[in-house]
Amino acid sequence: MLKDMSLEELWELFPISLSPHNPEWEEWADNEIRSLSTLLAHYAPTINHIGSTAVSGIMAKPIVDILVEISGDSNWVEMKNILEKSGYICMSESVKRMSFNKGYTPAGYDDKVFHIHIHATGDNDEICLRDFLRQNPSIAKEYETLKLGLLPKYRNNRDGYTEAKSDFINKVIASAQRYDSD
Repeated sequence: MLKDMSLEELWELFPISLSPHNPEWEEWADNEIRSLSTLLAHYAPTINHIGSTAVSGIMAKPIVDILVEISGDSNWVEMKNILEKSGYICMSESVKRMSFNKGYTPAGYDDKVFHIHIHATGDNDEICLRDFLRQNPSIAKEYETLKLGLLPKYRNNRDGYTEAKSDFINKVIASAQRYDSD
């Protein structure tokens, strides 16, 4: 049913909201990572909790983002089938990336919601961003302030919300990479 809905209908059913940091998000991520590690053991994945729920002290969408890195020459079709049979909804796919959701129901969000990002190993900036925000609380707070400012305009437009954050995120990643190379 969710697959048949337009983006506008999905955004209305699943609006963006921000919540104070919830320490349970780490436990939810750990449990989901264990489950994914077992489910995808054949692919020897590297799995990390990413996104704002992985950064304590800032508000975040109450959606736990998890990055799963696998070899680029893995059987991506087979992996997609495994995840879909296990209740994940494939939201997008390209040559070396897939995105899955879990916790979206026809009535709205479930109690626990996850975005699973499948990337070829090394194809990510998310860990760099997470680590830099963790190490720089003042920049993490700037990010929180940006998100809070964007929320009224983009509550029902996830793509617009993501795009509006991209300049800030790109600057933070560039700073983090410069910092790492020093």
